[in-house]
Order: sequence, then C-alpha cells, then structure tokens
Amino acid sequence: MEDTPRPIARHDLIDGLGKGLRLIEAFDDANVRMTATEAAQRTGLSRTAARRYLLSLCHFGYADSDGKRFWLTPRVLRLGHSFLEGSRTARLVQPFMQRITQTTGDAVNMSVLDGHEVVYIARSSPQSRVSIGWTPGARVPCHLVTPGVTILASWTDAALDTWLARHAFDAQGAATVLDAVAFREHVLAARALGYWVTEGRLDPGLRGIAVALKDRRGECVGAISTTLTLAPLSREQTVSRYLPLLQDCAQSLRPLL
Repeated sequence: MEDTPRPIARHDLIDGLGKGLRLIEAFDDANVRMTATEAAQRTGLSRTAARRYLLSLCHFGYADSDGKRFWLTPRVLRLGHSFLEGSRTARLVQPFMQRITQTTGDAVNMSVLDGHEVVYIARSSPQSRVSIGWTPGARVPCHLVTPGVTILASWTDAALDTWLARHAFDAQGAATVLDAVAFREHVLAARALGYWVTEGRLDPGLRGIAVALKDRRGECVGAISTTLTLAPLSREQTVSRYLPLLQDCAQSLRPLL
C-alpha cells in the first residue's frame, strides 16, 4: 500500500483533534517531559495553544503535570492497544506465524509501514527460550529493518521516489544504509528477489529475513519476518531454511486478506 493519505473534504476535518494528536506524538525518548514552550516548538503551535491542549490531556487522563512540565500517562497506550485488538489482519496471521515458530523455534513478526516507520503489530514467540525481535507496538525507522525494504519493494517507482525524498536516513548501526540512492537499490533488488535479507543494521550480530504480505488483490498489507543470530547459519543457509516457510505463510494468508 503506497504512502498516500486518503483525501478528506476540508469541511469534514476537526483541526483541534489533529493538533492534539500531533502534540501526543511530540513526546519521545528525548522529550519525555516538556514545558508548554518546548511542546509548542516541536509542534508548531503557539505556546498558549500548546498549554491548553496539554491541560486538556491532563483533564482526560492522557497526561500529567507538576505545574511546569508535562508528560504522558499510561492511558495513552489505550490508543495503540485499540488498533492491535481490532486488527483483523493481525488476528488472521497469528496461527500461521505460530506454525513457523513451532517448526524453527524462532520468533516471527508481522509489521506494517506507518509513514516512515515500520510498526510491529503481531508476534509469535517460542516458549522454551528467550527470543529475538520486536514486540507488538514497537516502531523502528523503515531503513533500519528488513520488513521496510520488502514493503517498499511492492510500491511503484514514482511512489518510492516520493517517499525517499522525504525520508531521513539517520545513522544507527555499522551496516546502516545512509543515503537514498543505495537504499533504493536495495528496494529494487528486493522487488526482483521477492524477499530481502539484512545483516547488522541495528545489531552487528543479527540477521533479518522478510517477505511481503499481500491481500487477494495483490496489494501489500505488511511483511512477515524473523530475526536470527548470524551464527551458526550462513546467509545462504538462512534463506534456504526460512524463506520457504515465510513464503508459504504469505501465500496461505493471501486468499484470506
């Protein structure tokens, strides 16, 4: 699915709702607690407007304050949890991912693209040992993880180029792709292969493999992936062992989506 928002008539929009959500999204690891002035700078709102939105969030239980700084409360998690609980695709994919986990003993994830981040929405984990990978709800810059490449590989060249022009390739990891030209080559290679493998993007000792998950119309709705240690399998052995399982999962799900 291409990164194109659905057009909505201007008279049907509630600007205040959008501004409030933008303010919630302004909080992150580097900005856990903010003053109204800091929130205004991050969102482009006036200080007065930012303060009113923050106070409203406090009133409805989504934020708290010490009188100067504001921070989000756990109630905010309800917003994302509602999506995870209501995702039909996540529910459908779960038993198919569990079959792979039972066969390999490794965790399997389903993820989707949200703007310029990959969001993990379903996971199957082995019960016998600690597994590698992301928990549902985790968000990662698209260029850092294997599913991002496979999802973008399903896009048209025009949509891909528009996305690349807006994406920030921040450094993170020794093997991180830091420019649009190199990343575009990876996406086109993944399109030709029908899958993708990355190594050492976020951790030098890990390898990821992913395939696109498509619906009955052929539109990409996400990716199925697994993350493994580099040893004991080689890259070729990883592809030989895991690719057929991931492809079978995607093909089995396609008529159901």
